[in-house]
Amino acid sequence: MSEAQTVTEADSVVRDLTAFQQNILVILSEEPMYGLAIKRQLESYYGTEVNHGRLYPNLDDLVEMGLVEKSELDKRTNQYELTEAGHDALLDQFDWMFAKFVADDERAAELSDLVETHR
Repeated sequence: MSEAQTVTEADSVVRDLTAFQQNILVILSEEPMYGLAIKRQLESYYGTEVNHGRLYPNLDDLVEMGLVEKSELDKRTNQYELTEAGHDALLDQFDWMFAKFVADDERAAELSDLVETHR
């Protein structure tokens, strides 16, 4: 398999992620977290309860795709961390969104202001 095919397949996987999975990657971009901390962040974002039956299968899928790494903190608690591939996946998604959103200088300035606000 050529390098070009590998990159295309990786991009394809990233583009097929659900919004929920992308939100998990965004949360993990801040720092490694255990499952309940991820759940709390998602619940804060969505304004509603996130069931374990939704969260953990999605985390497992992201681990299987190589976008998230899972490690054991103790016998009952796993920690999840964004991998380099997960980081690259987020950058790819942001690049695509910004390319669509930035249609003029005003919109570019809006994004620049957002970035400055969150530094």
